[in-house]
Parts: sequence; C-alpha cells; structure tokens
Amino acid sequence: MSRLILVYNPNSSKYCHVKKDILDKKEELFKNTKLAEFTIKKIGFENNVKNLKSELKDGDTCLALGGDATAAITANAILESSKDVRLAVLPYGNFNDLARTLGTMKLQDILWTETISAHSSKLYPLEIYIDGKFWRYATCYVTIGMTAVAVELFDDPKFRKHMQKGHKSSVTSYFALAKWYFKNRHKKIFLPEFTINGRPAKKGASDYAAVNGSSMCRVMKGGQDYEKPKIFRSKSLKTVSFPQLFVLMARSILFRTPGNETKGDVLKFKEKATVELQAEGEYQVFKDISTIEIKKGNKCLKVIQKN
Repeated sequence: MSRLILVYNPNSSKYCHVKKDILDKKEELFKNTKLAEFTIKKIGFENNVKNLKSELKDGDTCLALGGDATAAITANAILESSKDVRLAVLPYGNFNDLARTLGTMKLQDILWTETISAHSSKLYPLEIYIDGKFWRYATCYVTIGMTAVAVELFDDPKFRKHMQKGHKSSVTSYFALAKWYFKNRHKKIFLPEFTINGRPAKKGASDYAAVNGSSMCRVMKGGQDYEKPKIFRSKSLKTVSFPQLFVLMARSILFRTPGNETKGDVLKFKEKATVELQAEGEYQVFKDISTIEIKKGNKCLKVIQKN
C-alpha cells in the first residue's frame, strides 16, 4: 500500500495551524491511507533533504505542510531520490508560492473522496550551479543580490516568535521587508559587475531573478513556465532604485513579472565575488565564486494540482 508522508516543521511560523488543521485530525482526514511523518529539524537545508530522501519509497506521496521552505526541502528530496514519488503542497507559510502555482490552497484541492487524488501533473524545476557544482533545485523562483539578502530578516528570532503566535496575514512580512529595504538599499553593492550569457547585465543591477512558477512572493504574477521542460524567464534588476522597484512591483502585480524568455543563464562575475542567493526563501552566501548557472534540467516532479 502506498504511503502518504506528512512533512512539516514544528519550528515554522505557522506550525500551530498545521497541528490544529491537519496533525490533530490526521486519522479522520486520511481514512484508509497509510500515514508516515517526517519532521524538519534545525540541521540545515541539505541535511533535511538527505534525511527525507533516505526514507522515500516508490509509490509514496509527500504532503508538504508549511511554507515554501518546507516545500523546497520536500521537492529537493524527491528529485534527488530518483524514486517514483508525488508531491502535494498545502500553504502554511508567509507567501506559499508553490501552493499558489499548483492551486492547492486547501485540503479539498488535493483530495479525491477519501484518498489522495490520482490527478498528477509534471513540474520542471530550475537547477542551480555554483562554479559548475550543483547547489539546489527551485520550483518557482531564484533571486540573487539584494532581494536574497533581505530574506535573512525572516530568520530574526523576534520576527519568528511574533509569527508563531498564529498570525495568518502576510502583512507583517511585507511591512518588515519595506522597513528593511529603506534602511539597507544603499548600504552596499549587492551584486558586483557581471555578465549574463556573455552580455553585460543591466547597469547598476542589484538583483537577478529567474521566475518559473505562477507566483513570486505571493503578489507578483509569473506564468506557466514550470510546465515547460526547457523555458523560463529571467531579468537583471536595479531594485535599489525605489522608482524602478515601484514600477517593477506595479507591473508584476497588475500584469506579469517582467523577464526575458531563456533556456538557461550563466552569470559570470568580472572578479571573484561574494554573493547571496536564495531559492524560495532559503538563502546561502557564496564566497569567491566566478559563475552561477541557472537552467532547466532533465528531471521533473510529479505534482498534485487542483482538479
């Protein structure tokens, strides 16, 4: 009998809702289903991926109960395992971009009567390489530069403690980001001079973004590139300029996040650089690097989408 693995993080900001909505009712909600659980621990992204990967079996379905970080750990574990495992996601985070991309915003969206839905689609993730070495898969988006640095504020103990009290709204997150932006936008050079596929990036660029999903930071609209095996969109940006950021956000909210269609990008720095990179809320600083490559690979995820 195939298993349903519930993946969750007891230290996440919305864990109280995961426990109340799902874990306390799991036997009732998932009748006639063989259940297993995987708890994300404070041991780092890669170690959680490794541990979950080792537990996966062909035929499993993983249900990520959390935000994009929980979904990213689950997705990376499935992709690295090479097992026949499906991914389902429910939104218990600040932005929930993968859940929005898949349309699975409530439990009924992934259930078919009393069993996990048989409706699966394919999602083609981005692959990220640092100086030629694989780093991580990303399902919805990747940013490099100032927007990646800003993500650090969500790990601030005071912020996390506030969110763990059960606040469902992302207003707190947007307010914190705005406060950080106006305080820090001119404090340093977030991206040293670089080229994209041999061409100079936008003059004064502070960010690079690759968008694959239909949502980015909840309010910014993407497209359906996650359904395509080769194509995604990307752009270098000067978001330290508030007028340019305002125009970018307006276009992204009302229409679609701007970007150029690409089959893959190689960012090459003029000199060895220290750069911060984040994929769906999980960030890392890389020192003394020369290139970052983002592309679609040969692997795809079997995902459950809303019927």
